[in-house]
Amino acid sequence: MKSMMILSFLVAVAPLYLGGNLNSETSTEVPYPDGYRRWVHVRSGLTGPESPSYKATGGLHHIYANEQAMEGYKSGRFPDGSMIVYDLLEVQTKEGFTSEGRRRYITVMHKDSKRYIETGGWGFEVFRKNSRTDRAVGPNAKTQCYDCHASQKDKDFVFGSFRE
Repeated sequence: MKSMMILSFLVAVAPLYLGGNLNSETSTEVPYPDGYRRWVHVRSGLTGPESPSYKATGGLHHIYANEQAMEGYKSGRFPDGSMIVYDLLEVQTKEGFTSEGRRRYITVMHKDSKRYIETGGWGFEVFRKNSRTDRAVGPNAKTQCYDCHASQKDKDFVFGSFRE
């Protein structure tokens, strides 16, 4: 009886488990970049109130790249598995000292030439604040990200470079 219950449970759960795995391998959803703050720091920048893009990108940003993306910064072609993170933070100024404030969002580029064919081999996503699940781009990556990145086709769709 006990073995029959276990078998019934496995039969009921296996399709859910297998289906989840199959979907994650073929999904175009960009994964959250766990541990990105321990990757290579590529560069930083500050977008101030004078910038026309201040409302969308105002604040202090840091760019991080995983090991595969660092190969791409060196060669000019990013291999599959490359991930680049743009971490945007508010700024706080008090008594003449400016520092990082709360996170506004992180933007992620994930290279997978088979999954992201329509967007130059790159998946794009924005995760709001400190959330690993609150996504701002989703299926709109072509119009919200790629159309702008297409201007950087000669650089494998990546803006900027690694600052030695």
